[in-house]
Amino acid sequence: MSTTPLPLRTLRTGTTITELGFGAAQLGNLFRETTDAASTEAVSTALADGLRYFDTAPHYGLGLSERRLGAALRDAPRESITLSSKVGRLLADSPETADRLDDDGFVVPASTRRVWDFSRDGILRSVESSLARLGTDHLDIAYLHDPDDHWDAASTTGIDALIELRDQGVVHAIGAGMNQSAMLAEFVRRTDVDAVMVAGRFTLLDHGALDDLLPVAGERGVGVIAAAVYNSGLLSTDVVDRAAHFDYGTAPAEVVERAVRIGEVCARHGVSLPAAAIQYPLRHPAVVSVVTGMRTAEHVESTVERYRADIPEALWAELDATGLAPDPARAASRR
Repeated sequence: MSTTPLPLRTLRTGTTITELGFGAAQLGNLFRETTDAASTEAVSTALADGLRYFDTAPHYGLGLSERRLGAALRDAPRESITLSSKVGRLLADSPETADRLDDDGFVVPASTRRVWDFSRDGILRSVESSLARLGTDHLDIAYLHDPDDHWDAASTTGIDALIELRDQGVVHAIGAGMNQSAMLAEFVRRTDVDAVMVAGRFTLLDHGALDDLLPVAGERGVGVIAAAVYNSGLLSTDVVDRAAHFDYGTAPAEVVERAVRIGEVCARHGVSLPAAAIQYPLRHPAVVSVVTGMRTAEHVESTVERYRADIPEALWAELDATGLAPDPARAASRR
């Protein structure tokens, strides 16, 4: 393992996070099977390349992602790793469906089922189970997972239980992770969260979080982790694939055209579109990390290369001036 991590940013709790994080959903057989060996090799490569932040969840492969990530990190010094998982979806035994495959995108047996639970007991049980699967005694960050339809419980008993665990040192920082920014802004505004993970809402194609979440996060010192920066694939290749998905579905024609135009600007400046997609959110001072899904060692290496790519300021200035993508650095400085 490299002794030198990638550049670090720090949450208000003192928890440090590398600017690039490893999203472990694919270790849970997201969309297709992955082997234990490939998962371990991907994590080992990430460590060697300086990544120290790893994010997972019980939802990912019905616990498989957590088990594989814990096994792959077993020999890494725990104090050198920032590890996050999520709460709100308990895994309950489901023998009646054990002969089927999971129907939520993961190629795993449906021997357990997900149960929404943001109660105090549910949160405590979820964290305890995650710790066992990960083989650790604490989480560096625990997020409420997709509480879109559960605001009342998540913002009261859910947050209160996480605060209790934070006070005990079982988790070091708390927050919420969602595919929308408006409710995350409410969590920041109304509750004592330390970090939030926003998926797909702060990207080259979707700047929604720039208007609601990022200003209040900056004011309150809450760290923002940007995930799904490729918007399900539309920004993941140098030449835009017009058939690629956008936010888990078919991309609208106008979105595809804007992605193509952004890609053309990148090409003129000698920059790959995926590299710009990864580095774009980090231009905002409230953002502490960008997390991308990684499945193989090769995927890790290409992602780190994109993160390290040299991008001239002229690129961001042109995207801003043409209205294709506002420069987060400029937007933050105007507030």
